[in-house]
Amino acid sequence: MTTRDRNRVAPPAASLDAEEASRHAPIYALIHQVLRKAMLEGTLEQGTVLLEGPVAEILRATRSPVRQALRELEAEGLVSRFDGRGYVVGPAGTEPRRVPLDAAMLGVDSAPDVARKTLGWEVIYDEVERNLVHLSVFGRYRVNEVELARYFNVGRTVVRDVLLRLESLGILEKDERQRWVIIPLDAQRIHDLYELRSLVEPAALRGAIVHADAAELDAMMEDLRKVQRVYPKVSRTAMDKLEHDLHVRLLSLCPNKELLGSLQRTRCILTLSKHVLGASAPMPQEDPFLSEHLAVLHAAAEGAPRKAADLLREHLELSCAKVTQRAVQVRETFALPTVSYIA
Repeated sequence: MTTRDRNRVAPPAASLDAEEASRHAPIYALIHQVLRKAMLEGTLEQGTVLLEGPVAEILRATRSPVRQALRELEAEGLVSRFDGRGYVVGPAGTEPRRVPLDAAMLGVDSAPDVARKTLGWEVIYDEVERNLVHLSVFGRYRVNEVELARYFNVGRTVVRDVLLRLESLGILEKDERQRWVIIPLDAQRIHDLYELRSLVEPAALRGAIVHADAAELDAMMEDLRKVQRVYPKVSRTAMDKLEHDLHVRLLSLCPNKELLGSLQRTRCILTLSKHVLGASAPMPQEDPFLSEHLAVLHAAAEGAPRKAADLLREHLELSCAKVTQRAVQVRETFALPTVSYIA
């Protein structure tokens, strides 16, 4: 039985709305949480050497999300590189301790939380999403469903769940022969998606503010301030969470589900930033959106929905140019993923 086979569990429910999206973190984020908690609680002692393979085996995951989780932890200063394979728990210069890794050290039992929380499709989702959203910047490509299942050694049901989710986010569509194809994310489409967001998100925000909890808004603002204090030394996971807080989590409180439904296929924009910012494209030296988000949330907390909506519209107009430039940087510097399931 392979590592990927052990991850196969029941498929997700059909609902793909913002509320459902907020309940399920990508697998690398779950692994990041498990490892971070183990380090902070001391079960993963300073100096312990972490290799992708043993961590993946214990958490019943593939190596790719473990690799991404370790990179996020390195960005946070919780692990560091050394003159050997893998990472060492602790800051640079920590003396490595090569000890056998077990489930107890990661703070999980024989049926780890990651395996229980993660749906079958989520095990491969983040890696597929990352590859396809990068390819979308370069043009239109076909996704071979059979090859995708073979590549990850999973069933067709798991693959279909992944592809349907990517379709709901505006990353994929079916052509006239019912084959899955990547929708190109060129400058014109970025402009069109931002035009839609600029019309719909401010209206959704006005509806959401009435139902927003003051403590939750305060917590979102405090998270923004914390990141502002350390920026640009911040992980992509943290940046993605801040985007999600405003554009998905808060807007999901809007009672008009038709508005939210129309926004679903614009999520490919957030997905591009999630995988590109600080990776394929460098993290900007200046705050890319933090102060703008903070202004919107501050107006929302003050009970000024019209002002908040206007600020959100301004933020989206500014973001359009930034994301367009980000896509150009990817095309100029990023090597196309070479995977067997892309034609």
